[in-house]
Amino acid sequence: MLVDKPAGPSSFAIVRRLRDRTGARAGHAGTLDPFATGLLLVLLGAATRLAKHFVGLDKRYVTDVDLTARTSTGDPEGEVLERTELPGSRAELKQRLAALRGEVELAVPAASAVKIAGERAYRLARRGVAVEMPVRRSQVHDLRLLAFEGGVARLELHVSSGTYVRSIADALGGHCATLRRTAVGPFRVEDADPDSIVPPAEMLPFLPLVEVSAEEARAVRQGRRRFDEAVRVVSAGELVAVGRTVLPE
Repeated sequence: MLVDKPAGPSSFAIVRRLRDRTGARAGHAGTLDPFATGLLLVLLGAATRLAKHFVGLDKRYVTDVDLTARTSTGDPEGEVLERTELPGSRAELKQRLAALRGEVELAVPAASAVKIAGERAYRLARRGVAVEMPVRRSQVHDLRLLAFEGGVARLELHVSSGTYVRSIADALGGHCATLRRTAVGPFRVEDADPDSIVPPAEMLPFLPLVEVSAEEARAVRQGRRRFDEAVRVVSAGELVAVGRTVLPE
């Protein structure tokens, strides 16, 4: 399901509501912070086993970065660490943005789900435990300035999986006042519909399609075929398997 998450509830809360509503086991393919809005991919039933295939998908966001203050979490929920009365000009901001395009190394936010010595970083942060956060290499494919007024910059981003937009905001000297995910891979928030379920055969459009006969489908299910490259195997409109290209015996 493509869900347009509102600000407030956690991603897990959204998943729990859908699980209770449908009676099927459920999980999401990429979390959103409670303050964030936008596209959340929720997998239901047997489709939860396909979560790993969504891990590497690029993401697109729109965010309002408040350059007048840095916070401990990189978002509105954290404590203010420092304030900047003069966040700079539009020209200066564009120069800083240019340095954040391409392959960049960014510190993971303290309020994140990354594990430090076996414990989630956000739990350590809540207890006031200061730790040195790891640096993650990310690919910023596109970073555009849409507007800049009153010390707040509206940015549009296209980034690799695992990129923290809050880290980009912090690198600019501010924090994310708002954050909205507009796309995950080929999926767009405009297509989100709480009453529509994407058929399994259509939920992996980024994998090459291999159509097989009913007899071939049985062979695939029984493990009597070898595979080569990642594909989705479909028979009569039904997803048979996600694996590798069927090779001749």
